Amino acid sequence: MEEKKEMIEEKVLNGKKNGMPMLLGILLFMALSIAGFIYGAFLIDRIGNPLLLIISIVVFITTIFLMPGLKVLKPQEALVLTLFGKYIGTLKGDGFYFVNPFCSSVNPAAGTKLNQSGDVSNLNSLGNLAAAANAAAATSAESSSKKISLKIMTLNNSRQKINDCLGNPVEIGIAVTWRVVDTAKAVFSVDNYKEFLSLQCDSALRNIVRLYPYDVAPNVDTTGDGMADEGSLRGSSEIVAGRIRDEIQTRVEEAGIEIVEARITYLAYATEIAAVMLQRQQASAIIDARKMIVDGAVGMVEMALERLNEKHTVELDEERKAAMVSNLLVVLCGNHDAQPVVNSGSLY
Repeated sequence: MEEKKEMIEEKVLNGKKNGMPMLLGILLFMALSIAGFIYGAFLIDRIGNPLLLIISIVVFITTIFLMPGLKVLKPQEALVLTLFGKYIGTLKGDGFYFVNPFCSSVNPAAGTKLNQSGDVSNLNSLGNLAAAANAAAATSAESSSKKISLKIMTLNNSRQKINDCLGNPVEIGIAVTWRVVDTAKAVFSVDNYKEFLSLQCDSALRNIVRLYPYDVAPNVDTTGDGMADEGSLRGSSEIVAGRIRDEIQTRVEEAGIEIVEARITYLAYATEIAAVMLQRQQASAIIDARKMIVDGAVGMVEMALERLNEKHTVELDEERKAAMVSNLLVVLCGNHDAQPVVNSGSLY
């Protein structure tokens, strides 16, 4: 028997934006408890009232226990709450909330630092050590808050060295824009949704890149339909990026993450073959240029012979035609300007 995986569905807690009335009530009862403590301890016949004193202490301690139930969220933030280990719901949207003070917020990826927007603060660019310390403190405070950002984030994983479908090593880097759409899946379905996303991006990139050649190559099927096509990493970057995005989305669906877009940010041959591949590209370009020159020269020679025959300017036998064709091709296909030689004698 196969065990069915239990999926936790996201449950948004509505009607909890009563933080301000609760805060005012807590402050009021706290002030009354302090006044009752002073009045019960010192102001009744200078002896005190033990019952009023005890009630004041209990009320003051109760208000202290209620304070952790106050939650403040900014736009595009969420807070996943559990009560004694059980998921009770998620707070979404900006506002001042009050929940059960015994609830605890959960975000296993709160302290995870990846090379992505919102997670990396470039302390080297700050002006002084005080500013760096303030930025570090702010980052630490934000990480410890356990809030989950619902904003669109950009992940820039490190460049990878991958063999294309022809076995040539290429270096490629991608930028993935993503966001959390299901907080319950992000927190409870995977151990750390940020690290999970990063690993799946690397794996999907490797699987897609190995299906394509760096440049257009003959007899290569990149679509899987059994027909050779002209797909390549360099020439079909939009299609490749789309396939990478779909591959990542399939892998991170269970983590409650939506992949908005994937873009190739860097693409080049690996350093060990870059020079050789550059020479290969140069040779291919030279061959293509020579082919075009030869095609044009042959056309010009054919046109010259036809015009001579039409005008009956001169009658040439096959040997002279061959010599003329050879001379014209040398002149038209040469790398340098021709040096004419004037024939002052007879043609024959």
